[in-house]
Amino acid sequence: MSATLTNPARIPAGKVAVENVNHPGKVEHLDAGMYEAMKHAILRILPDGKPGLTVAEVQRGVLPHLPEALYPGGAKAGWWTKAVQLDLEAKGIIVREKVSPLRLHRA
Repeated sequence: MSATLTNPARIPAGKVAVENVNHPGKVEHLDAGMYEAMKHAILRILPDGKPGLTVAEVQRGVLPHLPEALYPGGAKAGWWTKAVQLDLEAKGIIVREKVSPLRLHRA
């Protein structure tokens, strides 16, 4: 389900509105528990400044911080890492450095 406005009254129960830095104005409603667990894990491992971590380092680094009940054996962690990364970038919480490979850090 996608929307262009983030009206809290329209967010289904148990869901969170997620943006994508690559598609401004588009909002997806994703599972709130999965999102919050991944957001916590990403923010826990990302440094405050440059040089940051590569996306591969983030994907590996979050695994020990994810609840087994939501991410059994790390299942679906790759997809959720990317989805939450793009949302946090869209909200200005994390920043990407335009280097190769891409590096991320807290804003």
